[in-house]
Amino acid sequence: MEQMVLFSQVIKKANTAVEMIQLFEPTALQYHPDGYYLAFSGGKDSVAIYGLAQMAGVKFKAHYHLTTVDPPELVYFIRSQYPDVIIDPPEITMWNLIEKKQFPPMRTGRYCCEVLKERGGMGYFTITGVRWEESWKRARRQGVEIVRPRKSRQYEIYLNCDNDELRRQVETCTMKGKRVLNPIIDWSEEDVWRFIRKYNLPYCELYDEGFSRLGCIGCPMASVRCRLKEFERYPTYKRAYIRAFDRMVRARETAGKQSKLWKTGEDVFQWWMHEPIRKEHQVDGQIGLDEYIDMAA
Repeated sequence: MEQMVLFSQVIKKANTAVEMIQLFEPTALQYHPDGYYLAFSGGKDSVAIYGLAQMAGVKFKAHYHLTTVDPPELVYFIRSQYPDVIIDPPEITMWNLIEKKQFPPMRTGRYCCEVLKERGGMGYFTITGVRWEESWKRARRQGVEIVRPRKSRQYEIYLNCDNDELRRQVETCTMKGKRVLNPIIDWSEEDVWRFIRKYNLPYCELYDEGFSRLGCIGCPMASVRCRLKEFERYPTYKRAYIRAFDRMVRARETAGKQSKLWKTGEDVFQWWMHEPIRKEHQVDGQIGLDEYIDMAA
């Protein structure tokens, strides 16, 4: 009985999300003849919004932004189970980006996301799998958004409510930027999995192997334990990061940014892996974030 109630709740949420997607399809078609731009990462949330878009019967194109640090199993999963998803290669690899930026991707400076992941969708009405539960920052997001260009670092919000005036504003807004629809914004992780199981949607095998996230290998937003697990599974990526850090160190030296502690790519890698929990996991030769900022300036 409890299982039936839970599935009934997720069906209700799914119907609400489908109605929202259908509601704004005319607007999406006004922005682009392809309809919605569905941001597909291959994770469980993307699987859910893809399934919802299909249930809604709307016109859309799904895009996956290749980052060059993607789990191989994830890319294979997308190609085999979602062959219509468009895989967009980046203009620059993560390895060349690190050398160009001359410092590692950090929690406080995720230039990699901006360059490798947050691209595409301009001029479209974009569907994402953003959920409030994922982080405090995402908890401030709304069901329907108008995202300004990054320079202003702001976005205007239009709620997905029954107010016809707000709906009209969204449909006729001519402000430059990315229009975003977040149909599962209020879903929990359990809701997502119940939806996937209810409708028997294919999902990446890595979840069944203990992975809770399927983002870029080595992402600084993940825990150290998670990153160590990733590099143990994918040692080739660890070596690629160290080689990129080696080139980064040489580029910094050429630019006159000297460091007494960063002599090799291995030095940088150890600092990069453990700096967020420096007090608990001190590494010989490790530097603090304040020292690093001074060097990066």
